Amino acid sequence: MSAELLVLLIVIVTALAFDFTNGFHDTANAMATSIATGALGPRTAVAMSAVLNLVGAFLSVEVAKTVSGGLLNISNVHHMALLHIVFAGLVGAILWNLITWLFGIPSSSSHALFGGLIGAAMAALGASGVIWTGDQKTGLINKVILPALLAPFVAALVAALGTYLVYRLTRNSEETKVRKGFRIGQIGSAALVSLAHGTNDAQKTMGVIFMALVAHGTFTNKDDIPLWVKLLCALAIASGTYLGGWRIIRTLGKGLVEIDSPQGFAAESSSAAIILTSAQFGLPLSTTQAATGSILGTGLGKPGAEVRWGVMGRMALAWVFTLPLAAVVGALCWWLADAIGGIGGALVDLVILLVASGYIFLRSRKNPVDTSNVNAEWEGSSTPAAPATPANV
Repeated sequence: MSAELLVLLIVIVTALAFDFTNGFHDTANAMATSIATGALGPRTAVAMSAVLNLVGAFLSVEVAKTVSGGLLNISNVHHMALLHIVFAGLVGAILWNLITWLFGIPSSSSHALFGGLIGAAMAALGASGVIWTGDQKTGLINKVILPALLAPFVAALVAALGTYLVYRLTRNSEETKVRKGFRIGQIGSAALVSLAHGTNDAQKTMGVIFMALVAHGTFTNKDDIPLWVKLLCALAIASGTYLGGWRIIRTLGKGLVEIDSPQGFAAESSSAAIILTSAQFGLPLSTTQAATGSILGTGLGKPGAEVRWGVMGRMALAWVFTLPLAAVVGALCWWLADAIGGIGGALVDLVILLVASGYIFLRSRKNPVDTSNVNAEWEGSSTPAAPATPANV
């Protein structure tokens, strides 16, 4: 086995690991409100979301095409040099995903991935390594930046209007029947968000793996993405979704707004409409920002509802820094891999990734969040305090 083929295999496995983290990071986007309102039990919710993520991954490839050929100007870079760029970008994306998960912050896995890749490409090729403004199918600004700026506001506006209308139209109805009806509706709308998430997010990893395969020379840019790539990516994101990112589910379901069933239905319907529309046009939208904007909108649309602006502020801060900080890590990893060279450079980056990931996991076990405390009362932290141990008498 050649060194280049071995690095290609490392890149593919690491890309699937990113897809896995993408799954558990974004479970909250579809299921946080359903779990918070009791429309679905926690385990049932993540299982349903995982299956629909799996199905959604096969419905479109427009986003994958944008990721593989629309953001980086790498047509003249091949083989080991391009594999190092892709791998360094993945390391930056995974580490940012894990750090934000540890703190229960629903940041964008998409922007973490783009940030890592952009940072590594700029370190290797300079500013010309990025397609800043392209045509209808390419360009960082028009395909990523502008949708990122608009998505949360559009989602919040649609969800706020929907929530206002829901409460307005049902104001004279019996509250118990209204709540029961919207809980049933939430199951359908949450399923739609999960399906939409699969169509959008699973494709991003498909695009990255296809980029690596083109770098190796296995495929050309004119080939279709092979079925085995789609299948592996679908399974990886579904597995991560089933694991359930409970820290982020808790923040979105309990921390930002106290969600009631009509609000949950309005939020999920708004998210699904926006994510499905973006997938159709090949926009690698942040599903996290769309879902968070929708939940925020339900707080604005319900008379008397409380929005915790401090929580929203921390999320917004993380959104601003996601792309540049992931880019810095991607650039540092590329420099390290390039300085060592060959397979040795990739292995050193891999060791750094494994050690850092292991530390973050062990740190999370000090205050775990799972199905038993995901809906605990919000007291200003994404990790509820552990119950006091009874004193021995």
